Amino acid sequence: MFYPGSSTDLARDVDDLLARAAVDVPAGASVPKAVIVPHAGYVYSGSTAALGFARLAAAADRITRVVLFGPCHRVAVRGLALPAAGAFRTPLGDVPIALPDLADLPQVVVSAAAHAAEHSLEVELPFLQRVLGDFELVPFAVGEVGGEDVAEVVDRLWGGPETVLVFSSDLSHYHPYAEAQRLDRETVDRLLALRGPIAPERACGARAVNGLLVSAARRGLVTELYGLCNSGDTAGDKRRVVGYAAIGVG
Repeated sequence: MFYPGSSTDLARDVDDLLARAAVDVPAGASVPKAVIVPHAGYVYSGSTAALGFARLAAAADRITRVVLFGPCHRVAVRGLALPAAGAFRTPLGDVPIALPDLADLPQVVVSAAAHAAEHSLEVELPFLQRVLGDFELVPFAVGEVGGEDVAEVVDRLWGGPETVLVFSSDLSHYHPYAEAQRLDRETVDRLLALRGPIAPERACGARAVNGLLVSAARRGLVTELYGLCNSGDTAGDKRRVVGYAAIGVG
């Protein structure tokens, strides 16, 4: 539904998006600890997502674990849901899942149903596969949960230079083009200032992102905007658009 089913076509499309994004990466740019990237179909948001993932390429030799957070679109969940599966499969191959020991955190549950048809996580995987090659994945489908509870999970899995955190989120949905630009700029300004909480109507991945904002603010991290647009700029009309941003935190 969101990208080609052919491994050849998918690899070509992702590589092309990453190559175009790499042009915008300054020489010697720092590698972010976390990125916020969109999760729509690649024709809509792939060019923006690539701006975030391209920043990880310089650390491909050391990143071996990706902790991935995405919102639940189809199944209601209280807390953060890990999958029951041992791997996620894309046309580019299998990504092994490494389930952490978080049994002492009541906000973390296991739900096969939450992951079965959830695109917000799996749409990011081909980018990660092409940029990083082999890595272990810790994927959370994030439902009703507060920022502090997400931050507790983020802090437990922060790791060292081997770990990158990916937060999957689009911005506003279905506003006219000019209104969406205004709303999304306000949201992005708050994200860049690490000033939460962000309301879910402003970003569909807000609940997970709010946890990142809490954790990053405590650590005194800095942010950088890599790209901001909406579907009216890419492949949709301008009457009802969806916003996309790529942001680094490190």
